[in-house]
Amino acid sequence: MSGHSKWATTKHKKAVIDAKRGKLFAKLIKNIEVAARTGGGDPAGNPTLYDAIQKAKKNSVPNDNIDRAVKRGSGAEGGGADWQTITYEGYAAGGVAVLVECLTDNRNRAASEVRTAMSRNGGSMADPGSVAYLFSRKGVVIVPEVAGLAEDDVLGAVLDAGAEEVNDLGEAFEVVSEAADLVAVRSALQAAGIDYESAEASFLPSVSVPLDEDAARRVFRLIDALEDCDDVQNVYANFDVSDEVMERVG
Repeated sequence: MSGHSKWATTKHKKAVIDAKRGKLFAKLIKNIEVAARTGGGDPAGNPTLYDAIQKAKKNSVPNDNIDRAVKRGSGAEGGGADWQTITYEGYAAGGVAVLVECLTDNRNRAASEVRTAMSRNGGSMADPGSVAYLFSRKGVVIVPEVAGLAEDDVLGAVLDAGAEEVNDLGEAFEVVSEAADLVAVRSALQAAGIDYESAEASFLPSVSVPLDEDAARRVFRLIDALEDCDDVQNVYANFDVSDEVMERVG
C-alpha cells in the first residue's frame, strides 16, 4: 500500500496550498463541530475533538473559526447544524472499491452529489455492504520526517502503545494501529517529543488493486470529483500504484 499512502500524503500537502483551501477548512470545521457535539467541548476530556482541533491548526484554520465551531458543537453558541454521517459504496475503474464518507445536514443532497460524481467520472454506486468488508477501521498517525528522526525512533516510541506498523512514505511516517489504540499511540509520540501531522481513524483496505497509468488517472479523477462535493468528508479506495506510475501520472 505504499503507493496509495504516498498518493494520499501528496494530496494532503497539495490541498493545503491549492484553491480548495476554503473547502478543506469547511470539512475540518465540520469535524470539530461533530466531535464537540458527540463528546463535549473540552479537548482535554474528548480525544476526538483534540485531534480534530490539532488537524485544523496544522492546516492553518484560524483559531477564531475553531473556537466558534467548538461552541456551536457543544451548544454554547447557536447555529450548529444537525450533521449526520452517511457512507456510500461504489466502484471505480479497474474494479477499485470506493467508500465515500459524508457529513451532511441533507441526506438527499448528499446522495445526489455522490451519485452524480460517480456517474460522470466512470464510477458506479454499489449496494450497502458490497465493498465495506474490504476495509478495516484503523488508527492512522502521520509523522513528518525531520532531520535526525528515523523509522526506528518512531517505532520505538509507539510499539508498546499498540502500534501495528510504521511505514516510511518518503516525506513522512505513517503509524497504523487499531482504532481503539489511536489515542495511546498519539500520546506515546507526544511523550517521546515527536511531532505529528494528524491523528485520526481511517478506513484502510485489506486487499489492494494494482493500477496501470490509464486506470490510475481515471480513479484519481473520480476521487477528485467526489472530494469536491461539499457533503463528502473522506474518500477511501483500495488501489495501489507503483512509484513509476505515480511519476507518470504526476
